[in-house]
Amino acid sequence: MTNTLRRTEPATRRSVLRGAAAAAAVPAAAGLLGTTMAGTAGAAEREALPDFAPVPASALGPAMNAQGYHVGKIQGNLYWVTDSFYTSMFLTTRKGVVLVDAPPTIGHNLLRAIGEVTKANGRPSKVTHLVYSHSHADHIGASAILGPDVVRIGHEETRALLKYQSDPNRPVPKETFRDRYVLEVGGETLKLAYHGPNHSPDNIYVYAPEYKTLLLVDVFYPGWVPFENLAMSESIPAWVDAHDVAMNYRWQTLVGGHLGRLGTRADAYLQKRYISDLDASVRTALTTVDPTPYMTKYGPSGNAWAIFKTYLDAVAREAAEPVSDKYTGILAGADVYTLGHAATLMESHRINGGILGPFGTRP
Repeated sequence: MTNTLRRTEPATRRSVLRGAAAAAAVPAAAGLLGTTMAGTAGAAEREALPDFAPVPASALGPAMNAQGYHVGKIQGNLYWVTDSFYTSMFLTTRKGVVLVDAPPTIGHNLLRAIGEVTKANGRPSKVTHLVYSHSHADHIGASAILGPDVVRIGHEETRALLKYQSDPNRPVPKETFRDRYVLEVGGETLKLAYHGPNHSPDNIYVYAPEYKTLLLVDVFYPGWVPFENLAMSESIPAWVDAHDVAMNYRWQTLVGGHLGRLGTRADAYLQKRYISDLDASVRTALTTVDPTPYMTKYGPSGNAWAIFKTYLDAVAREAAEPVSDKYTGILAGADVYTLGHAATLMESHRINGGILGPFGTRP
């Protein structure tokens, strides 16, 4: 599959998503970069865009509808919605709808999806509560479309971060908690928990016990390797540990916040093996890649950054190659992001784990 994108005229995000739905394929990523894409074709044509391995069929979710979204039942009164890039979930209750996250790429399609479901099941369509998984704009940046009256709930650190960022699209939560919060609305229950920082300082676990469903954003990516640089996580050791914390919940269905399908425990175990294999490969490369060529070439000129860059790049490549080869065709994007994941994990081992290789204490 090639990621080359050619257009003869600017396209809106909706038209891109609609076209992709008609083709039963993942929408073009360029459609998320704004409402218009003038000039994109020229820029793409000037660059030698790389080809990547085909996306395994197992990584893809359901096709989008004409509006560019899919909504489906998880179990009972719990539903999920996706635009194939982001996912959210919501509970329909006797008193209204409890929504978890409001990704801006889904935007007003959240309300369309909720309206579609509640029209069919006869429950109220008004969103009364919005749970923030964490503060990042790509997951809650459409919060403002729900208006001022919705009860927004999040971790106390989420409130602090949003107060500092002062983004009108992400109003601060009215209700906050430190460790645990049980949300009961109209006969339905969500259990919110904070187990310390992972992807972000405030990322929480949202569990629907009756439906054995866990929403944990930016940790697991069902069918795919994680997003760039281990999900751009602020604490790599804590992010890795979050995998085990999640597995301690008795869930059968996972809502991961990204891409176009739900997850299973088998998906989670597969990602854990990928991370474990990459970790072992990075540790080996840190102890086996010889720094001498890089010190010899750049040392005489005093270019310390050149020594560091070329050596660390070599370690990352050495670590990434066998893991990328092993998982390409099994996890989508293994050939896209494994090198960056290796570099991120390597730096975490150096800085957090004290595995400094040739830059350790001089004998």
